[in-house]
Amino acid sequence: MKFCPMCKSDLAEGKVDSRKRLCCTNTECDFVFWDNPTPVVAALVEHENRIIMARNRAWPAGIYSVITGFLEKGETPESGVIREVAEELGLTGLSVDLIGVYAFEQMNQIIIAYHVKTEGNIVLGEELVEIKKVEKNRLKGWSFGTGLAVTDWVKKHPLK
Repeated sequence: MKFCPMCKSDLAEGKVDSRKRLCCTNTECDFVFWDNPTPVVAALVEHENRIIMARNRAWPAGIYSVITGFLEKGETPESGVIREVAEELGLTGLSVDLIGVYAFEQMNQIIIAYHVKTEGNIVLGEELVEIKKVEKNRLKGWSFGTGLAVTDWVKKHPLK
């Protein structure tokens, strides 16, 4: 962001609440660009006793993740994650259990991650190109973003 959305003046770095922020240079305007993170919901989807990993159309072959999407106005995180699972996989959510909340600074997002048990037939939404079903005992997380939620879920659900 380079210009103030209120008065169209230039924005410049200033200090607000002991942090560097972009501020309007017009002394009569008090706009501060807070650059707050965007809330995102993530679903570790369980279907037929396996975990569904999905590949987005924009991603290279071989890259998979959990189902994610932006939280929409008026939604609770729980209803948003159920909507995303329905939109992306065509599945009905039966239960929603919070895994955790994770800062994803690289994308300026806050990820609210859930384990979602589902039923129904998988029908891929337009954002996905393919899925793979992973046995729970073969599931592994990764060191950033939604991978942290996968790691936490695996730690809390050791196979007996």
